[in-house]
Amino acid sequence: MSLNRIDLGVTCDMHVHVRDGAMCELVTPTIREGGVSVAYIMPNLQPPVTTLERVVAYKETLQKLSPKTTFLMSFYLSRELTPELIHKAASLGAVQGVKCYPAGVTTNSAAGVDPNDFTGFYPIFKAMEENNLVLNLHGEKPSVSNSKDGDDIHVLNAEAKFLPALAKLHTDFPNLKIILEHCTTAAAIQTIEEINKDITDPADIRVAATITAHHLHLIIDDWAGNPINFCKPVAKLPSDRRALVEAAVSGKPYFFFGSDSAPHPLENKARHIGVSAGVFSQRFAIAYVAEVFDQQNALDKLKDFVSTFGINFYGVKSADLVSQDKAVLVRREYTVPETVTDHKGITMAPFMAGHKLHWDVQWETSA
Repeated sequence: MSLNRIDLGVTCDMHVHVRDGAMCELVTPTIREGGVSVAYIMPNLQPPVTTLERVVAYKETLQKLSPKTTFLMSFYLSRELTPELIHKAASLGAVQGVKCYPAGVTTNSAAGVDPNDFTGFYPIFKAMEENNLVLNLHGEKPSVSNSKDGDDIHVLNAEAKFLPALAKLHTDFPNLKIILEHCTTAAAIQTIEEINKDITDPADIRVAATITAHHLHLIIDDWAGNPINFCKPVAKLPSDRRALVEAAVSGKPYFFFGSDSAPHPLENKARHIGVSAGVFSQRFAIAYVAEVFDQQNALDKLKDFVSTFGINFYGVKSADLVSQDKAVLVRREYTVPETVTDHKGITMAPFMAGHKLHWDVQWETSA
């Protein structure tokens, strides 16, 4: 492997927000610009994506905006879904999973569910299990202060408080593929490892976790007072970040990349109250991750994290790809711009604005 050029193959970002309207037009092309070939798209639009017609139309829109990106789609878990819809959508290949948002935990999650009792959705989960669809969990309990049982929940312990619910779902649906999205704590990493401790064949993995680029870089001090770095779930302690980095570079196939890149207009990130939760990490998604792997002397593990493991878990086949182009990581120093903008007046602040990066991605067309 060259120290200046690394073939990453078909890269995957298994957790992407592109919104809709003008924001979608600006953001969608940056997925490929950031070195990503396959993108798993989140359904938390307003209103949420809960119908077959909506998910098909959404994918068509995205494909027109970025013809060489392979888009994997998802439904938003809600009472509007039915087992019949799950079976039909799966038979058509319209969705690869269903995203679960606990109500009120993050952007556009007001229509989410009560994470204290998932039993009302068990028929949905059964249909998903039968169709090999993925359940994507935003793994946080909603914040509750002064609770009667003393189980106060806040941004620092909301993920840890959710982990028993994950364990129960896996127990009740052992063949259902589940992803704990955007892990931020050592406790989450330990839970995923405990669930998979007896797995010897990667094909048998049923519970995995995604890790974002920004959580590999940030701790609590980096977002306290800096709204650009504020996301949900929030970055935690240095010990948590160390656990995330160790998991990412471990070569364990149940940890892989999902950026949770979440664009917001700059004015929604810069206001003094009601700051929008989300870090925009396209158009440098793969480069941000490469920086961390380089620092850990683990560039030989990068391809698995941003390609192989995600492809295998989701069962993405070569025939599913709209482009066979390969991403090649190249050493090149440059500075992340202070803002990203378009002709319609939308301005965003990218992650690590003003910082120097040392890796970039170029595309190699397959013969």
